[in-house]
Amino acid sequence: MVVPHGNFMFDLMLDRMKGGLRAVSIFEAGKGVLVLLLSLSLYTFEHHDFRHIAAAFERRWHLDLSLHIPGFIRMFMLNLTESRLHLIVFVAVIYVLMRFIEAYGLWFERRWAEWFALWSGGVYLPVELYELTRGFSWLKFGFLFANLLIVLYMVLALRRG
Repeated sequence: MVVPHGNFMFDLMLDRMKGGLRAVSIFEAGKGVLVLLLSLSLYTFEHHDFRHIAAAFERRWHLDLSLHIPGFIRMFMLNLTESRLHLIVFVAVIYVLMRFIEAYGLWFERRWAEWFALWSGGVYLPVELYELTRGFSWLKFGFLFANLLIVLYMVLALRRG
């Protein structure tokens, strides 16, 4: 009779952990792609008044952007100049690179990426809680819930050693 090496339950847990890390990796890469597309689409607003575009968007979709866009972004966008636009895109590209590096590290099960995912998810939780206290929306709740799940999962992944 051949005895399998290792503990079956431990091997099963490691397989599930690997699948979870890959799911978080895909999620982080998806956030990076979304931010990249959104930041590059800002160039379509370069020679337009953002306030008129936002008002038309609110009328068309019956949406109050003040409930869905954080205040500091809204304030920054109200007087969109070419230099501000370049700054927004530059910061977005840095964010995108961070997401892609994190996704790569999680996909290949790098310990540093697990720590980075814990830190980068945890740093947003106070901001998301604050935004939720300023007014409830399912979008804000969804972001908070997703980040909370990732942070809790990273704690478990790091505890497995």
